[in-house]
Amino acid sequence: MTPSLTGPLLAFAAILALIPLALWLLRRSPLAARLGAGFSGASGQAPVRLVAALALGPGQRIVTVEVGSGDERRWLVLGVGGAGISTLHAMAPLAERPAAPASLAGALQSPFAQLLSRHRRGQEAGDAR
Repeated sequence: MTPSLTGPLLAFAAILALIPLALWLLRRSPLAARLGAGFSGASGQAPVRLVAALALGPGQRIVTVEVGSGDERRWLVLGVGGAGISTLHAMAPLAERPAAPASLAGALQSPFAQLLSRHRRGQEAGDAR
């Protein structure tokens, strides 16, 4: 190796060695905490929470997410598919998670879940005899 190449190679190696050290220091600095607060909310909780999800087909879902905190909370009903995500509706959050009516609950279950619930009901009826 020629002496003219040694200096630049050593400088390059030193820069490569300093990158992990700089990232480690940045992660532990107060600056990182302030930058992270913008993404995780003031209380440290995630600003987005999944409320409900319904699979419509392969790769297609309707999801309800809660965004914001306090008085600025909103529920967004989103359509999620292969083409992307689109907002279907925005509303104020409900006090409780909406429950599906009994007649609709069976229709929303998968065929396997329906068979399993029928089988369990049959076993409970057999146990009662």
